[in-house]
Amino acid sequence: MTRKAILFHGTGAHPDVLWLPWLRKRLTERGYSVEARHYRDLNSEPIATFLPKVLANHTFDADTVLVGHSGGAALLLAVLEKIDTKVDQAILVAGYCTQPNAEEEPVLQDDYDWAAIRAHVRDLYFINSRQDPYGCDDNQGRAMFERLGGTQIVRDDGHFGDMDQEYASFELLDRLID
Repeated sequence: MTRKAILFHGTGAHPDVLWLPWLRKRLTERGYSVEARHYRDLNSEPIATFLPKVLANHTFDADTVLVGHSGGAALLLAVLEKIDTKVDQAILVAGYCTQPNAEEEPVLQDDYDWAAIRAHVRDLYFINSRQDPYGCDDNQGRAMFERLGGTQIVRDDGHFGDMDQEYASFELLDRLID
């Protein structure tokens, strides 16, 4: 069976920014089938109406790896809660589960079924930075880690890429993905 990776960009972004094209290329070279759709309404449309569209665009199985950055990482919590199978890995980069700043965050749910999320993924990683300018910091990573277990990785790498932070590759992700 072919291994599959599904990559989710962050709020206001698209699949061709930051380290996403680099990761797509690396995983393709390793034999993965890679999906990286552009979700223009990510974190602008309420999660209750946005999530069904995302779920309809993908299939998930035991050979699926999910990677999300920022708003895309927050989206992964809702995805993992609602899918009806267990995926292999989920890596949340600059992810968050509570309001990280003063901006509106329609991607967040009011609450989560943490047991369901945990039941739908074999291995979880939370990669956050101590000085994230948007509040998607190590405290957010710790909040998810405490509810879900897995592995928390704390770096000093800002938001792991943004308009003013060059982040063309992300070797750590390549090493973490089985």
